[in-house]
Amino acid sequence: MPEQQITPQNDKAARILAAADELFGDVGYDGVSVRDVAERAGVNKALVFYYFRSKEELFSRILAGYYGAHREAIEAAFTTEGALGDRLHRLIDAYLDFMAQNARYPRLVQQQLTGSGSHLDVIRENLTELERWTERALEGTAPKQGPLAARHFFVTFSAAMINYFTYAPALAPIWDGDPLAEKALEERRAHLHWLVDAVVAGFE
Repeated sequence: MPEQQITPQNDKAARILAAADELFGDVGYDGVSVRDVAERAGVNKALVFYYFRSKEELFSRILAGYYGAHREAIEAAFTTEGALGDRLHRLIDAYLDFMAQNARYPRLVQQQLTGSGSHLDVIRENLTELERWTERALEGTAPKQGPLAARHFFVTFSAAMINYFTYAPALAPIWDGDPLAEKALEERRAHLHWLVDAVVAGFE
């Protein structure tokens, strides 16, 4: 059976994706069945298999969708004109905004990295694309090898962003406030801008 095209007009398939996204994020991949997804989406179980063939493919489609949207957001922000520092600021803003609007995204990735890891190939494939894009974006600025290589900046900024959202529930009582509240996110944004400025100054 060919892969079904998921479009805004395909309401039932979109509902299945949304239901699965919520359940996988809240319960975890291993704790969710196709029946659970069907019930949450308000469709019959057979329809889930019609559009996605298996729970594994459904999860893979959700992960790939997040990665694709993530990559598009940062590419669009960085490829605009301007000095390197300004472009990196826009990239950080797009990255932070995307993570804030898609809180389940880092949760789904972390589940796979610390759990059964049945979808590590999807994560690895998309991470490879993101890292290769970072290398191309910093070509001529960052060396190909060594401690200032683009791959290190890819990991540094990814960790600075993803860990913040992953640790937010645990940080709340320590910080005496919600790290995901608007004021806290703007403070985080300012910190990341400072980090970008320090990196750019180091290159210059």
